[in-house]
Amino acid sequence: MKRRYILYRRKRGGMFYIEDTETRKQESTGTRNRAEATSLLNASNESVRQPQLNLHLAKVYLAGTDSGVSTRTWQNALDAIIDTKSGPTQDRWRRAAKERALDMIRKRVIIETQAEHLFACLKAGTVSTNVHLRKLHNFCLSMNWLPWPLIPKRLWPEVTFQPKRAITIEEHQLIIEREKNPERRSFYELCWHLGGSQTDIASLKAEDIDWRNQTIAYTRQKTGSLAMIHFGPDIEAILRRLPEIGSLFPYLQTVRCGDRATEFKQRCKGLGIEGVSLHSYRYAWAERAKQCGYPERFAQEALGHNSKAIHRAYARKAQVRLPSLESYEKQNLEGRIIPLPPPLPKSEGNGHTVSATG
Repeated sequence: MKRRYILYRRKRGGMFYIEDTETRKQESTGTRNRAEATSLLNASNESVRQPQLNLHLAKVYLAGTDSGVSTRTWQNALDAIIDTKSGPTQDRWRRAAKERALDMIRKRVIIETQAEHLFACLKAGTVSTNVHLRKLHNFCLSMNWLPWPLIPKRLWPEVTFQPKRAITIEEHQLIIEREKNPERRSFYELCWHLGGSQTDIASLKAEDIDWRNQTIAYTRQKTGSLAMIHFGPDIEAILRRLPEIGSLFPYLQTVRCGDRATEFKQRCKGLGIEGVSLHSYRYAWAERAKQCGYPERFAQEALGHNSKAIHRAYARKAQVRLPSLESYEKQNLEGRIIPLPPPLPKSEGNGHTVSATG
């Protein structure tokens, strides 16, 4: 086993020094006597000998079931996890793998990594580093490339995202009025009315529209779940301006989601709008649905988070027809919807619910 510390003597003064072969740090022994300096050298090597021996023995045992345990690096793990992904998720992992903070462990052998190495990456990185390094760490555990967690689950730094908010109707109208490109303007308008993610809306096709039943149905690219919504006159007017066959947004469909987001951010910046992104349209839709009394189960189905029972019913050609959010808003303004009363309080004695009649 290679010794970590070596001994050398400087010509000037004749003092002996000990050098760490890993860090190249040099420290004086404080003596010119070779026997004393050698004793200090042996003590330094012995202090690290047992941990290194334990690691060496662990590698020998693990090599019996995993031949790559001694050479597998974190970059190899990144390549492996990228291969398990597809579509936009794979693209996100490819970008995450290039983060500079991961350079600290990229070439380090996984089995030789310690907790402080991961903490150094987290300190140098961003929220994205925290999210992806945590997943990478768990991936290595699942693959048995790590015999135990380097950082216990409760000791990982909390993932704290920047505050996000919904786009307001005033901000949306400013963007629509300023936008001169017809395709992009219609795209923003559908994001407002449908509440879909930017990739799902940009990928809509004319075949997704059922004009007879006035519904739009599409499969969410992120989750694979079905999103279906009934549209009213406002959405119909937008759809009539778009192509009758093929993609509704021929150009925007070919643009990367990051580029669409950048274009939207530039328009917001020019209008002095801050704190919103294309995903803010999704938040806005959900908030509007809640404020106007739109039933939660309708909102879940419209946004693609419906139950498996709904999926099976639609596969059997069941007539699932949702009212439009637009109609619910108008009814609410006309006073046709009476909000449900709050839940009745529980009695303090026996814990049973008190009925309306007593």
